[in-house]
Amino acid sequence: MVEPDVADVPLRTQADILNLSRSSLYYQPTPPSAAELATKHRIDELYLEFPYYGAHHMAAQLCRDGQSRDRKTARRYMQEMDLIAIYPGPNLSKRQNAHRVYPYLLRDVTPNAPNHVWGMDITYIRLPHGWMFLVAVLDWYSRYIVSWVFSDTRELPFV
Repeated sequence: MVEPDVADVPLRTQADILNLSRSSLYYQPTPPSAAELATKHRIDELYLEFPYYGAHHMAAQLCRDGQSRDRKTARRYMQEMDLIAIYPGPNLSKRQNAHRVYPYLLRDVTPNAPNHVWGMDITYIRLPHGWMFLVAVLDWYSRYIVSWVFSDTRELPFV
């Protein structure tokens, strides 16, 4: 687009025509330093091993490895590499307006015998290499676990 060697049209005029800043025409990008490349390679290795590490954990691990990098530098490198820590996001229990709201049928019921009232809960458990989901069915009277199952997804057959 811009031709700096053309004598007929000066560089200033070319920049004005293209609505560019002249300082951007003289910019020469510099390659990243060897230390930055080594740090980014180490962050990539750590992310493959611990995908749930954020910038705080990543910076702490880099310091333990002998590379003194602070949290802001680790965050910037992770953003440049498009690395995002994997963790459950907020509002997992947020109600959808399109879903029907069922009435609470146990408002005036007191469990007074085993197998009278059951309840269930879905929760997640953090593991070294990701998350597992646990569904448990409980007897409210005896507080006995009637049934439980683990899964690595929350797909319909699991629930």
